[in-house]
Amino acid sequence: MSTPPAPLRMVEISGAEALWLLEGSTLGRLVYVQRDLTAVRPARHTWEYGRLVVRTPAPAAAVPAAVTYHADEIRAVPGTGWTVTVSGPVEVIADPDEAAHHGRSLTGWRHGPHDTLLRIHPKTVTGFRLARAEV
Repeated sequence: MSTPPAPLRMVEISGAEALWLLEGSTLGRLVYVQRDLTAVRPARHTWEYGRLVVRTPAPAAAVPAAVTYHADEIRAVPGTGWTVTVSGPVEVIADPDEAAHHGRSLTGWRHGPHDTLLRIHPKTVTGFRLARAEV
């Protein structure tokens, strides 16, 4: 005889807690519209001076003026975790010294000529904590 799965719930968290969770992770996804289609690219990020610095395999010319960045950490077996979404205007990091610094500090796969460094200025931050519902 098996026990039924525990009911799950999503609890909205404050923007400050969402940014704190985002700061503690390094992996996410950049989401933007390209040629009337939604493009989702894997990305690494770091939080610096109130801005989100992202390294992603997106051609710099294809990145629009505003993007959405999504990061999460979901533990499937216990059904807990969190999810954070940040939206706002973006700028390509063109300074070679700053690009070299972030290229070294953001670890992971290199994407050759399409390896782009972006700085997102957060305007909207939403987050949810996933938890088991109390019975």
